[in-house]
Amino acid sequence: MTYRISSDFLAQHNAREQRRLDADYDALAGMLQRRGGDIEALVSLAAGFSVALPSWGVGTGGTRFARFPGKGEPRNVFDKIDDCGAIHQLTRATPGVSLHFPWDRTTDPRALREAAQQHGLHFDAVNSNTFQDAAGQEHSYKFGSLTANDPAVRAQAVAHNIDCVELGHALGSKGLTVWVGDGANFPGQHNLRGALERYLESMRAIYAALPADWLMYIEHKLFEPAFYATTIADWGTSFACATELGPKAKCLVDLGHHAPNTNIEMIVARLAQFGKLGGFHFNDSKYGDDDLDSGSINPFQLFLVFNELRDAAVREGDAFKPAYMLDQSHNVTDPIESLMTSAVEVQRAYIQAALVDAQALSHHQKNNDALMAAQTLKQAFRTDVGPILAMARLRNGGAIDPVGCYRASAYRDHKRAERPQAEGASSSGIV
Repeated sequence: MTYRISSDFLAQHNAREQRRLDADYDALAGMLQRRGGDIEALVSLAAGFSVALPSWGVGTGGTRFARFPGKGEPRNVFDKIDDCGAIHQLTRATPGVSLHFPWDRTTDPRALREAAQQHGLHFDAVNSNTFQDAAGQEHSYKFGSLTANDPAVRAQAVAHNIDCVELGHALGSKGLTVWVGDGANFPGQHNLRGALERYLESMRAIYAALPADWLMYIEHKLFEPAFYATTIADWGTSFACATELGPKAKCLVDLGHHAPNTNIEMIVARLAQFGKLGGFHFNDSKYGDDDLDSGSINPFQLFLVFNELRDAAVREGDAFKPAYMLDQSHNVTDPIESLMTSAVEVQRAYIQAALVDAQALSHHQKNNDALMAAQTLKQAFRTDVGPILAMARLRNGGAIDPVGCYRASAYRDHKRAERPQAEGASSSGIV
């Protein structure tokens, strides 16, 4: 019998935290009321927020040099669903799971869908993998996939993406995320324009196979594993390709896929303005594509991204629904703890952005008062909305203190006993 944190244990842990939360909540409510804010409205807003989990994120990641497996790691996609279920049980903000094929391929999608539903989960966008060779595939992707010179390689990559769409459709997904590591490591290795032409040819075939109610998310990445010229390296190329393909193609912004100090919030504003902002892979970065925990390095940038999303939502109304997902690699922490704290940090930025006095900000902008405009944003960012998030979790049936409850439950020790790992095995879905 697989271990799950019981509702009784969760309730007992919350009971020990309730008095502290009530005191913090009442103090914050008074402060917000003096500003003209409504804490109950913010709790409702937080309760309705969600960000999808990456199936591969619940396993320990690695680097080009080594991987150090964690205890009780998931051995298969059903184990991953159990871990994602525990995260959602405690945070109540992560009902979606994004699968990665062939890492998470199953011959019984119905059973997988039922397993997810038992945890209150559904399947978010599915991800294709043509950046590494799968066991038994006929052609190698060493020199490219969707952009490969060899038409047989391109056909294989296209067929894999279409297979992902079909499997995702059986699981109830509504989107396909396409990221390719295609590019060049040496000047002259390939024709730069020709590579993009082949990419578009391949993507048109995949686009044509999308169900009517699906979206295709085009993910760009500055570098790696193509270190000289990556085919889809920036938001401009992603935007051009999404525009070329049609209305079901959107741009996906991964916060780690940019050069250091890039103004990502402006990229978000531009893509939203032209109707091509599809969604996000949330993580953080210090040097370059680090896949660090969300909000661990630059929480102010995360807040500024959500401030642009707040503005876009006001302008676009209900039609503006970008997809939110975490995409991280956890090398030295418990992946479940990192994903829980990251989900909370993304939710925190969302609520902080809702605290921005939009009328005051607009007034300062129109009057060219740069300092007061910046201070208006800073006031919202500096507000500790932790009690709002905790109250939303409590009312949704989650944990006031997710990490504290998780550790007290000894979930990881239970999983270590349940999941004996074969020597040298790696099921993380990262490396």
